[in-house]
Amino acid sequence: MRARTPLEAEIARLREEVCALHAELTRYGLVVWTAGNVSGRVPGADLMVIKPSGVSYQDLAPELMVVTDLQGVPVDSLSENSPTGKDRGEWGNPGLSPSSDVAAHAYVYRHLPGVGGVVHTHSTYATAWAARGEPIPCVLTMMGDEFGGEIPVGPFALIGDDSIGRGIVETLRGSNSPAVLMQNHGPFTIGPTPRDAVKAAAMCEEVARTVHIARQLGEPLPIAPEHIASLHARYQNVYGR
Repeated sequence: MRARTPLEAEIARLREEVCALHAELTRYGLVVWTAGNVSGRVPGADLMVIKPSGVSYQDLAPELMVVTDLQGVPVDSLSENSPTGKDRGEWGNPGLSPSSDVAAHAYVYRHLPGVGGVVHTHSTYATAWAARGEPIPCVLTMMGDEFGGEIPVGPFALIGDDSIGRGIVETLRGSNSPAVLMQNHGPFTIGPTPRDAVKAAAMCEEVARTVHIARQLGEPLPIAPEHIASLHARYQNVYGR
């Protein structure tokens, strides 16, 4: 049996990781039915791994994760012994289509080189803020820690091309926040790794819920910008290191 190349081994590892992280979306109640997706950039290659379209979460398996290029087009491996591509190699695709959000994920990877993971959910509270087109204000120290300020709103965009990706990049480029609420759609989160992006998705829903409840009691108290900056710097550079 032919030994895996380093690239094939890395893709196999990432397929395992991305598949496992989808279980975190259901664990934290961030998705229903087949909605939502996690992707991960393949280190050292212009490739990514993403959830297949229309497959139930309980049926996901590592070998069903789809490998695409950074245009969102599914690709198969070309082994040294098969330059024509007839041998799909260790990471050939399963014949499934990638998530319908693949163009958005691909655009983010092309334009934000430091991003290694992208997540999209329709989690209830964060999506409710997105439906209002309203940023989530930074009124919690955990928001200062994790998001470094408010969670911003991105522009309305339709699925089908890279319009959503453009909105994500335009909104988050230069922002401390790893989360954006795409107007009338829902949250997208990014991170240096797929796990970091999943954590940001869970935290985004948590603060969306908490701030919503706080507003039912009255107007939440803002945190001074200098305190937000201090919280974010400490959490990102000192806490847990």
